[in-house]
Amino acid sequence: MVQLNPDRVTAGETSTVWILANCPVPSGGPAHTGTATSRAFVNGVTLNSVPAASLSPSPTAGTGSAWVRGEAQVSGTVRRGNYRVDVKCDGTNDLGRATLKIVSDEAEPSTTVPTRAPRAGGGGAYAQDASDDSAIPFGPAGVLIGLALVAGVGFAVKRRTRA
Repeated sequence: MVQLNPDRVTAGETSTVWILANCPVPSGGPAHTGTATSRAFVNGVTLNSVPAASLSPSPTAGTGSAWVRGEAQVSGTVRRGNYRVDVKCDGTNDLGRATLKIVSDEAEPSTTVPTRAPRAGGGGAYAQDASDDSAIPFGPAGVLIGLALVAGVGFAVKRRTRA
């Protein structure tokens, strides 16, 4: 069993994550330690045994617990996503795994006050600045209006002469 605290960090920030793993106490010889690795970590992490909290001061109480822990540095250059954290217990070769989540920075809503009104609606070309080039150019529109006017006058004159 492997636990991460916290199990979620923000991308772009260098963070510290505590790793707690349950490694069986080896019988005779090897030290009770572990190793944690992840692509999100700056380096591999050595996990050291956690001292047992004795409930009584008797000399028969155990000298250690099955838990090992260590502190890992998460690089600020790690991209967001899920990263596997693998733990190997050095004395017994037991394995464990957890997932570290790197999340994007939640941008806070803007509290600035706008300095002018939004550019929406407002009467078409009438409400636009003289320097604004987003309206239909007057040249082609003027030519079309002029042609329509000439055609209308020509049609009216021709109709009058027939009558």
